[in-house]
Amino acid sequence: MGISFDTDINFDLTPIDPTSVNKNIYALLIDGEQIVDAFKTVRDQVVFTNKRVIFVDVKGITGKKQFFTNMPYKMIQYYDVQTPGFAEIISDSEMDLHFANGHTAHFEFKGKCKILDICKNLSKYCLEID
Repeated sequence: MGISFDTDINFDLTPIDPTSVNKNIYALLIDGEQIVDAFKTVRDQVVFTNKRVIFVDVKGITGKKQFFTNMPYKMIQYYDVQTPGFAEIISDSEMDLHFANGHTAHFEFKGKCKILDICKNLSKYCLEID
């Protein structure tokens, strides 16, 4: 079993270029859906599109087995964020997404990350009315 929205999850993320995103994610995108931000752990990835958050859990020694979980923005009830402080040596940021099922995804963004841009996009997509 991969990432589950029935339990709390935690990610330590480093930004990656959208062109480095797992190729299978592109097969999941619907018409009009675009990748906005992408991050990785050692092998796993978290991709923010303009419609949802997609988690890729890479399994096994070869990494060929992959588990994809996605959560549409409409399932996010609220989020909170911690920005890095002034002149910190390590400029890490943190964000929690709180889902309608009562669980939380905790993200720790390592290094330089435009956390406020991510929050702006989250606000935009979570507040859109269908």
